[in-house]
Amino acid sequence: MERLNGALLASHSATRTLEAWCADHHMADPARVVAQRVPGPDKPISAEQRARLQIGPDEPVRYRHVQLSCGGHVLSDADNWYVPSRLTPDMNRLLDTTDIPFGRVVQPLRPQRQTLSAERLWSPLANGWETRPAEAEGSSAGRFLRPSPFLFRHQAILFDERHRPFAEVTERYTAEVLDFSRRSTP
Repeated sequence: MERLNGALLASHSATRTLEAWCADHHMADPARVVAQRVPGPDKPISAEQRARLQIGPDEPVRYRHVQLSCGGHVLSDADNWYVPSRLTPDMNRLLDTTDIPFGRVVQPLRPQRQTLSAERLWSPLANGWETRPAEAEGSSAGRFLRPSPFLFRHQAILFDERHRPFAEVTERYTAEVLDFSRRSTP
């Protein structure tokens, strides 16, 4: 879990990092991430987000809510707010009409990520575990840890090669990133 979290934070593309993770752990063959749209209302963009994207109150912003999957594994749930005027018409068309992940669509912009926040949502060890008395030997043998549905959350701004911000993302990574026992195919 920590290895994946670190790789995602160090990467410029969550999509590429998730595909490598999926391939390395034999979670699908081929290891290809797709974006499945989540139906529902758009989440409005806040004034703070507009400021981070360096846009005025009237600049159009699009919202895309997706789950990124590899094989039968839902690896993340992501909210993307992006400035369509900073993307090409073809990129906007692909985002509107396909299951291609955002990171793959905007790859020609050579995006760079600036992490705004990274939050752990679950830990296999309870808070304060190091100050509690040790359990009797063997008392926890064979116990299975059940992670929460979401392990960690990242919020980031994406910049193009000219360092213009063009998107803000909030990504929640699911416990299925640890489901190595179940190999799936698309």
